[in-house]
Parts: sequence; structure tokens; C-alpha cells
Amino acid sequence: MSILLIKNLYAEVDGKEILKGVNLEIKGGETHAIMGPNGTGKSTLASVIMGHPKFIITKGEIILDGKNVLDMAVDERSRAGIFLGMQNPAEVPGVTNSDFIKTAMNTRSEEGKSISLFKFIIQYDKAVKELKMNEDLPHRYLNEGFSGGEKKRNEILQMKMLNPKIAILDEIDSGLDVDALKIVGENITKMKSPDLGLLLITHYQRLLEYISTDYVHVMMQGRIVKSGDQKLIERIDQEGYDWIKEELGIDDERVFIEEEEERIILGTCATKEALDL
Repeated sequence: MSILLIKNLYAEVDGKEILKGVNLEIKGGETHAIMGPNGTGKSTLASVIMGHPKFIITKGEIILDGKNVLDMAVDERSRAGIFLGMQNPAEVPGVTNSDFIKTAMNTRSEEGKSISLFKFIIQYDKAVKELKMNEDLPHRYLNEGFSGGEKKRNEILQMKMLNPKIAILDEIDSGLDVDALKIVGENITKMKSPDLGLLLITHYQRLLEYISTDYVHVMMQGRIVKSGDQKLIERIDQEGYDWIKEELGIDDERVFIEEEEERIILGTCATKEALDL
């Protein structure tokens, strides 16, 4: 069972402090949901955990199974078992979907070993069918020309194939219609196990109707201000966030930055080098 521990985490961008003391522990088998209004630091937290170079860590720790995540490059964090399902997945022209995923899987294999083509095809086709995606998916360029819903399902496809220890899903429900949301939710639920810790970042209760959560956290002003269980989700759905702001004496929940469409850049990661982009 893996454990991701975030202790007193502070981060800034362009000299502006966004995260202001985040504390969170995610264990294998647990599902955590982070909710909150726009501009409170939710997507920033996801990006910081994965290693987005735009954000500067000024204080705190991120530890995965006793190892300092902040000392790792983005690709090292991925190989260590952290997965980020992005809010706005990037398009990668010239690289087919299947080549990208197969290369990513091989980077996780022991040195000198790789997944057999037959085994890969079996696993890939099974995942595609479970997500009800088009049969031509393996030959299409990564996310190029994909609809918003296709991109989100493709993120879950990658998660199914890569089998991470800790998965962070950043607003994976945005852009999904009712049917696609049900498919995504059911597939995530099927992946839940003692070997997988889940962090779901969302604005709405609708995703959590398909994925049961163990812990719910509300983020405001760059930190987690309230935690609870399913009852907290239900109250937020009925009453919004004003009662929390009133209870805690918060006038403005934002961190005074528009949360941009953050994307993890491949940079010089192993997958990009292997594909010779």
C-alpha cells in the first residue's frame, strides 16, 4: 500500500503565493475528493504534485512511500507511480495514441524488459471497449482532433494501462455529457483497489454520484479549510459554499489568480525522448 503525504505545502507563481499550507495524506485504497469554488488553488495543487515547472515550492514536503517527490523530475514522478489526469490534455501531433501509451508502459518496466506487443494489444483493446471508445483510437494522433469527452476518456485509458499507485484526476468530469460521465465514473470505480490511492478534484457532486469517496475536502484561500464525508458533499450540493465561508469567517475564498488551463509539458521526459519528438 502506497502513501502520498503532503505536509505544510506552500507554492507560488510569478511571486504570488497560491498554496498556503496544504496538508493531506492519501493511502492506497482511499478515495479523496477536493472541492471548492474557482480560483482557490485546486488545479495548482495537482500541477505542483506532478511537478509543473511554472510553480515554485517555497515550503513544505511531498513524500511518496518515504521518498522526496520534490527531488524528482516529472518523468521520475510518473515512473514512481504518480498519475495526473489533466483538466486540459495536450494534443501531440505525429505520435499515435497506442505508441505513446506503449512507450510510457515500457519506461516503467525493468531495465532491458518491455511489454510484449501481443499482451499490450490485448490490454489496450480491452480498455478501449470498457471506455466505449472508437476502434480507430490506436492509430489516431494523441488527442489531436479529439472532442473534450474523448480527451477525458483517453486520460482514463492511460490510467488503466499505466496502473499508477496514486492517481490525481483534475476535473476529469468537465466536458463530459451524462453518458460519458457514467462510463468514466464506472471505469474509475472498477480500478479502485488497496493498491491505488485516488484524489479527485471537482466542482460538482455529479462525478461523486458514480465514485464513492472516503474523504471530502474543501479548498479555499490556497489551503484545505474543511474535511468530512459524503454528508459534506450533500450539504455543499444543497447550500453551496457560503455557509463554510460564514462559519470560518472567510470573506473572499480565492487566491486572486485566474486558474489557467495548466498543462504538464513533456519537456525532456523519457517518453518524449523515446518517441524522438
